[in-house]
Amino acid sequence: MDYIQQAYKGLHESWRYLLGVVIIFSAWQLIGMIPLGAMLVLKIMGDSAVGMPTDIPQMIDLLGSNLFLFLMLLSFAFGLLGVFFTSKVLHKQSIKTLTTSRKKMDWKRFWFIFFLWGVVSSSFVLFDYYLSPEDYEINFNLQPFLILAAIGILLIPLQTSFEEYFFRGYLMQGLGVVFKNKWLPLLITSLGFGLMHIANPEVDKLGPVIMVYYIGTGLFLGIITLMDDGLELALGFHGANNLFTALLVTADWTAFQTDSILKDLSDPSEMGLAEIFVPVFIVFPILLFILSKKYNWSNWKDKLSGKVVEPSKEDYKILD
Repeated sequence: MDYIQQAYKGLHESWRYLLGVVIIFSAWQLIGMIPLGAMLVLKIMGDSAVGMPTDIPQMIDLLGSNLFLFLMLLSFAFGLLGVFFTSKVLHKQSIKTLTTSRKKMDWKRFWFIFFLWGVVSSSFVLFDYYLSPEDYEINFNLQPFLILAAIGILLIPLQTSFEEYFFRGYLMQGLGVVFKNKWLPLLITSLGFGLMHIANPEVDKLGPVIMVYYIGTGLFLGIITLMDDGLELALGFHGANNLFTALLVTADWTAFQTDSILKDLSDPSEMGLAEIFVPVFIVFPILLFILSKKYNWSNWKDKLSGKVVEPSKEDYKILD
């Protein structure tokens, strides 16, 4: 029983997924953004000389990096609740079948890739700092950093879990049962994941080429989800990527502007294509090779591009 087939355990008509997307986005972007919007209004009302901010840097200037980060991440927590609510109420599907095809979530998988990618991604930053120390400044300030760490540890996993449960979970399964194949859901969710980041400041600074990284990352996360028949590896990788980055390094032109240990002072316009293409075309394939050997992945063609077939009555009995 593969991962996408888990959707058949619940109600899986296409209209339910269309309605579900509306509910999830409403929870994330409408309800979830109320605290941030309310705080911005209160700040503006308290100072008549301050106008309504129109981008992330202006919001950070008005609220401070830690408060903005807290309120921004809070919206994703509402989005995650929206995914779980929709799955349970609209689809009558358990959180377990949305998470994995195993009998229960495999936390060993989660923690393995969490620490592996945390060490690898941090090593890249520290190695670059060693080679080009002039491109960084020490940004460490104990009290703001401790507040950042508390916010990050509490809320960043909720933010990344929302994105994984929505794209690699809810949408991957939903599109799979609608289109009856795996390759189309893999491509659509990878493109959707990339396009979700199109409003990030990085896109404005680095240009459209940065979308190669975002879409490539979505493709990598989709592949490990389908090959491993569960979200555990994607959840661990994404959580480590955002948390370690938020704590270790920041820049004025990124979506995550934090009180981190280091601040990147380099000119983003000078970033080479290698820094975008190397992770997607070299690092991610190496990770796929390591994971495939560790978890004995096989039958790649069927796992990534095969048909999605509704389970038989006998299969339903052993689905859980």
